[in-house]
Amino acid sequence: MRQVRDLGCGGYRVLLELEVRRVACRCCGGVKSERLSFLSNNPHYTERFAMDVGRRCSRTSVRDVARELALDWDTAKDLEKHYMRAQLAAAGPPAPQAIGIDEISVRRGHSYRIVVSDLIARQPIWFGGEDRSEASMAKFYDELGPEKCRQIRLAVMDMWRPFRKATSAAAPQAAILFDKFHIMRHLGEALDKVRKAEYARLTGKDRRFIKGQKYTLLSRRENLSLEGRRSLKLLLAANKRLNTAYLLKETFGQLWSYEREAWARRFFDNWRASLRWQRLKPYERFAAMIDRHWDGIAAYCRPENKVSLGFVEGLNNKIRVFQRRAYGLRDQEYLRLKVLTCTLDPL
Repeated sequence: MRQVRDLGCGGYRVLLELEVRRVACRCCGGVKSERLSFLSNNPHYTERFAMDVGRRCSRTSVRDVARELALDWDTAKDLEKHYMRAQLAAAGPPAPQAIGIDEISVRRGHSYRIVVSDLIARQPIWFGGEDRSEASMAKFYDELGPEKCRQIRLAVMDMWRPFRKATSAAAPQAAILFDKFHIMRHLGEALDKVRKAEYARLTGKDRRFIKGQKYTLLSRRENLSLEGRRSLKLLLAANKRLNTAYLLKETFGQLWSYEREAWARRFFDNWRASLRWQRLKPYERFAAMIDRHWDGIAAYCRPENKVSLGFVEGLNNKIRVFQRRAYGLRDQEYLRLKVLTCTLDPL
């Protein structure tokens, strides 16, 4: 007789007593137990109990679920992994036409994993690699297969060269589009360099307007509190160069609103020309970088390439929540399953 735990009823734990047949295998000579379809991979629990544990873990931490159901932590995590694998099996193999590529840090010391998302279905479809090299990126295309690689028409990524080279080799027909959020991050870094240079140039009481205002300056105005807007207004009124740099950063986002490449190029040329005599060296280096990667930015002007550019960044925020909730995940397979199922419907 074997005891198997099932879903609880009325606040009570339910245990099923089963007779499981055991047979001697003529091929290997070993003794094997009967496989019952209503049991999970862990034969001490039913499939519906495992699915219930997995659904609970998708909403809260494994520790809380294990404590509530009087389970061992490792058992609860294994049941959730079984549930997530069932989710992936139900979703079926991916066949993306527009993909987003990004990397996340999994531990200190520049240890990265690559995340690939289907931008049309709005779900992650691959999590892997050993770093952010071209060889790691090529693993995704190898697993996808040459037939599905030929279906990819758009690849959104940052300006990291290994990603571009691997994509061009595996899917040469795909248009490469550089992610707006990564580009604006480079511009924010240029603005911060201007801020540091101004702080170093000034002395005495003139520094008080700049000190402690890094995130006020880098944040979008609509995201600031009332006090933050007052501080920003005071800062921009006190420093002409920072005021110019801030206005240039805010207007640059208009580049992605154009529907014709010629109009976008005219806007960028005018924006770059406005840097003359401003003595903003970080902005000049940023403009030169944009000029070198113009093809990957102008691709967004084409109507067929109008996809949501915010999904990849939102997915990265979700992954950081997983990592904070678990205080760092050492089980890479568990993290992979969490990432790939975070947008899937519950079973």
